[in-house]
Amino acid sequence: MSSRRAVAIGAGVVAAAALLGVVSYTATKPATSTSDAATGVTAGESPVAEVSAEPQAGVYPELAELARRDGADPLAVGRADAPVVLIEYADFKCGYCGKFARDTEPGLIEKYVKKGTLRIEWRNYPLFGEESEAAAHAGWAAGQQGRFWEFHSAAYAEGSKEKGFGDDRLEALAREAGVKDLERFHRDRAGDAAAAAVRKDKEEAFGLGVTSTPSFLINGRPIAGAQPDETFTRAIESAKAAADAAADAPEAGKSGTAGTDGKGDR
Repeated sequence: MSSRRAVAIGAGVVAAAALLGVVSYTATKPATSTSDAATGVTAGESPVAEVSAEPQAGVYPELAELARRDGADPLAVGRADAPVVLIEYADFKCGYCGKFARDTEPGLIEKYVKKGTLRIEWRNYPLFGEESEAAAHAGWAAGQQGRFWEFHSAAYAEGSKEKGFGDDRLEALAREAGVKDLERFHRDRAGDAAAAAVRKDKEEAFGLGVTSTPSFLINGRPIAGAQPDETFTRAIESAKAAADAAADAPEAGKSGTAGTDGKGDR
């Protein structure tokens, strides 16, 4: 982790923990008719993240520094210089991560990523044991052959996580994702580079106090859980407005962030 990002985490950890760490994994479950012992959600609960129309409200600029903007990152989609970056901390065994992947993310890609407004950066944050860890390594390995997002779609398909993420299942997902070299896939997912990459993501999330998945940062605005579509669109629109205002300011920097990653049409 770079010293710049370490400073960003140190400065923002209290604010982030208040919004990401304290909000439990159960805070995103839709209203239910009965208590759910597995998640602790009681009947009628349907919390929604509040996103102010004021562009700077709830935003922590130091957390925006966590955006990597690496044009060669296979676990990201969208222009490296997009004005808005959504960072997602997620686990392939997380049901609500799957809900976001199926129900919300495709619309965000169509509406914002393809138009150059939004970049999505994935962070592996396996929380549910050995299979979560194995799936994270497998997703990273698929990414080394340019098939992370296809693996992501296959792993988050309806009913997929119920089949588990054992070795045979991970190979089946890699095949479904179109990974060409399966021998390399297995070497990569078992290798030191995969372990280091996943560990880096986990340490970043842990440093922020993230205790649940999915958790997000949108240009430094923390959002916990698979919130309704309008929560994300409101946050993205707000972040875009703030970025536009900064770009139009008389003393706005002119250097910017160069380059695109060519993945806008994932």
